[in-house]
Amino acid sequence: MTDNHLSTLQKEWVTLQNQYDNYEKFSLVIKLVNVVVTTWLIFALGVGYWALFVCAALWLQDGIWKTFQSRMATRIESVEKAIGQILSGESPEKLEVQGMQFNIQWAASRPGVVGLVAEYIKQSLKPTIAYPHVILMIIAADKLYF
Repeated sequence: MTDNHLSTLQKEWVTLQNQYDNYEKFSLVIKLVNVVVTTWLIFALGVGYWALFVCAALWLQDGIWKTFQSRMATRIESVEKAIGQILSGESPEKLEVQGMQFNIQWAASRPGVVGLVAEYIKQSLKPTIAYPHVILMIIAADKLYF
């Protein structure tokens, strides 16, 4: 049973880690799309209001994207801990983490609508997510009001 349990956890870890890395790439795509579209709206079309709206929407989308990625990170850490426990000789029956339970684990701790929105906003305000969105919004506001 130990080998089967370990194999299941290892497969889950590889899958989640690959997805985690892919989410990072697509977050960069969201940022690049925001730079291109927002600067085009500001400098080519001169529509600052639309630029602010589009920039804010893409910033929130990036925050939502990174929120889901952070859920994967939480699960990856749990799986890594369980793998370490098995490799150090602990019985799989004593583990709190079972393989292939990502959605069930998340559903058990899923916040309500207000909690989800708060989580998205909290993620969006992290410096690595807010960049370059904040700068684009400042440029759009500058073109609008000055």
